[in-house]
Amino acid sequence: MNNNNAPLATNASIGTVATCALALLVWAMPAWAADPIFPAGSRIGLIPPTGMVASETFAGFADPNKDAAILITALPPEAYLQMQKTLDPEVLKKQGVTMEKREPIKLGFGNGLLFTGHQVADKARYRKWLLLAAAADLTALVTVQIPEPDSAYPDGAVRAALASLALRPSVPESEELGLLPFTIGDRAGFHVDGVLRGRAVMLSDPPRYRVDQSVGGPLDVGPDGRMLIAAVPGGPTETADFGNFARLSFNEVGGIKDVHITVSERLRITGQSGYQTMAEAKDARTGTDVMVVQWLRFGGAGYLQIVGVGRTDVWPKTLARLRAVRDSIELK
Repeated sequence: MNNNNAPLATNASIGTVATCALALLVWAMPAWAADPIFPAGSRIGLIPPTGMVASETFAGFADPNKDAAILITALPPEAYLQMQKTLDPEVLKKQGVTMEKREPIKLGFGNGLLFTGHQVADKARYRKWLLLAAAADLTALVTVQIPEPDSAYPDGAVRAALASLALRPSVPESEELGLLPFTIGDRAGFHVDGVLRGRAVMLSDPPRYRVDQSVGGPLDVGPDGRMLIAAVPGGPTETADFGNFARLSFNEVGGIKDVHITVSERLRITGQSGYQTMAEAKDARTGTDVMVVQWLRFGGAGYLQIVGVGRTDVWPKTLARLRAVRDSIELK
């Protein structure tokens, strides 16, 4: 009878072991399968510790139930050597940070330095981690702040998150545009050249070249057109002030010289009060003859500033494209 039951007992044991192994595998899979999360608009990401989610207000992660956060900052590549000197115990002490340890850390894309310590701010005490990492085209600075006492984020969990720091080659255009307080329905063939989170976008064509025998090769004559769209708080509230305000705003437009204003007038832009300024100028970098237009669209708690620049030889076509973009902009 025992002999008859023995195979059954063995099979049961095998089944139990298999079940436990499967459970262990399923339990471990999230750690194996986890990928770095990149905050919106950031090329730098990591696998955050359990309890933290990507912030909607800054580049980093936060625990909505605690005063705990991870702040991610992208700096120019040369900042790495400069920050090594700035992150000095005496300098940090003046900011209320007591540094206890400085150590090298190996990352997937290169090397970094990890600083750990404490900070006292507004009578509250925090555990602090600062990670400085060098990449080929940027410097990453990651700051972690955890209130004390707090057992939700032990040192090991924070170090694991920092060790997962990763870079992506670029930020998708759709993601960059999603950070703006307005939408652009028609880009009229322009490409996204840069986004200032929550504020502005630069659109442009690729640069153009022509053969110039005097320089012995191709000469950069600039793109057909480029465009800045910015949502700006404040602005004039009285119609009588629009003209002077537009003139002052136009004087701040960069990248041009030898400016001669040809048009300065009020107009309606998508049904709202606006002002148009147009001028002849030269590109400050290439010396190419260009035309410049500025549209200000007023309304609400601020205004839209739209600046377009295009080479004079293709201006009629470029101006039509600039207008198409202008008329497709909607505030969120």
